[in-house]
Amino acid sequence: MAWDFETDPEYQAQLDWAGEFVREEVEPLDLVFRGQQYVPPDARLRRVIDPLKEEVRKRRLWATHLGPELGGEGHGQLKLSLLNEILGRSQWAPVIFGCQAPDTGNAEIIAHYGTPEQKERYLRPLLDGEVFSCYSMTEPHAGSDPTQFTTRAVKDGDEWVINGWKFFSSNASTAAFLIVMAVTDPDVSPYQGMSMFLVPTDTPGVNIVRNIGLGGEPLSDGHHALIHYEDVRVPADALLGGPPAEGRAFVIAQTRLGGGRIHHAMRTIGLARKALDMMCERALSRTTQGSLLADKQFVQGYIADSYAQLTQFRLLVLYTAWSIDKHQDYRKVRKDIATVKVVMPGVLHDIAQRALQVHGALGASNEMPFHQMILGASVMGIADGPTEVHKVTVARQVLRDYSPSDDLWPSQHIPKRLAAARAKYAEYLEHEVGNQ
Repeated sequence: MAWDFETDPEYQAQLDWAGEFVREEVEPLDLVFRGQQYVPPDARLRRVIDPLKEEVRKRRLWATHLGPELGGEGHGQLKLSLLNEILGRSQWAPVIFGCQAPDTGNAEIIAHYGTPEQKERYLRPLLDGEVFSCYSMTEPHAGSDPTQFTTRAVKDGDEWVINGWKFFSSNASTAAFLIVMAVTDPDVSPYQGMSMFLVPTDTPGVNIVRNIGLGGEPLSDGHHALIHYEDVRVPADALLGGPPAEGRAFVIAQTRLGGGRIHHAMRTIGLARKALDMMCERALSRTTQGSLLADKQFVQGYIADSYAQLTQFRLLVLYTAWSIDKHQDYRKVRKDIATVKVVMPGVLHDIAQRALQVHGALGASNEMPFHQMILGASVMGIADGPTEVHKVTVARQVLRDYSPSDDLWPSQHIPKRLAAARAKYAEYLEHEVGNQ
């Protein structure tokens, strides 16, 4: 029987190095190069980040989400989870370690489904950190229901012609290519009638109408694009996976979204822990009403509740990562991935909100990061599918392990169970009565 909560010493040494490296070398990038992590770097920025990426490669911690046969290090999801807990503290860290969203998920589906030519053209530069990518799936009118998508790709000789609108296509403005989900056969179920295409961003007809930011960002100053695909012509080999992959968009999407959801959760552990760290430091540093904040029972409650939430969430994420490594099939871990997705926004929101409260007016200001954390929690409740949809998935998956009662009364109805227990031990009960 194997049951262990320790990391092997060799990998723990790697994690210790990564923790110090992120604190000392990477987190400063969040301050001096804020918001530039998805912008193709110029010569000045390359002088800063290329040596850092090289250090990560030397440590064999680059792109650990993929196996060696797919261009990564093959450490598996559990080890990636432990690493991502550290990377989640910094916006730049995933880029420096070659495992940033949405590129991790995009790399994974190209690695699994792409043709050799597609892997060479798109996956290789993505893994090398030379380009960024965009997953262009959501549509303005469809919300969380991809069966309502209307963007069409029509075959025209040796080409596909794509027309339609896509919404909140993250990083499209700086991406080298887009992965576009489109209807290729409207006469069958959407689950069999959609396909995915690899489209270079500079293809004629790819029109970024505007970039949408998150709350608090100026209008037209965000990184989430509204795109109009207008007679976009791509060759037949732009179909992800080649011609045999027509109609497989939903299968491919689940591979991508399963990984994306758990990776978001891994990084959220690190961000929530950072909020807890700041809360504890403040509690031990600030005196009010004659004593430290740490001595106030309300603050102690905040700390205890936050620690409990974070620890439970972390164990759930690690268990889910372990299950993915075990089964090598996201579908078999669907229930736990959905559960992680449901729990994640609340954990980050609650801990960040408590940390903000302990910091008082300073916590509510733009000189502390709590508002961005809380906004990020809101985004996590929507990205890769809204929380409500995942709750339905969890419930359905849980109910599969149960069956209805076979009579009028529940199986745990006490009178029913008592009658069964008396029948089971009838001879002993009769003997006891006879001796009385």
